[in-house]
Amino acid sequence: MHKQPIKILIACGSGIATSTVAQEKVKTILDRHNISYAIQKSSISQIPSLEKDVDLILVTSKYTSPISKPIIEVFGLLTGINTAAIENQIIQTITDINNKEGK
Repeated sequence: MHKQPIKILIACGSGIATSTVAQEKVKTILDRHNISYAIQKSSISQIPSLEKDVDLILVTSKYTSPISKPIIEVFGLLTGINTAAIENQIIQTITDINNKEGK
């Protein structure tokens, strides 16, 4: 069965700097787990307007506004702190999304 790519939004303060670094780390994780993905980057302020188009949101800083999609803080991927726990959380969340949506 062909799985649809998981659509991921990676957001940081500006939508440029830390999200680019996080994107490369996330790509490495997803490739290692053979997960098909489509990633887009944005600023934190763009999350409300973009959340409807993605399955999962990853942020490099705190985000506390109400949101309908799973959100994971991934700053540790940039610092090297708790990277295994963050990787496990990303993979588990994607597994849950795929199981729920039948992807």
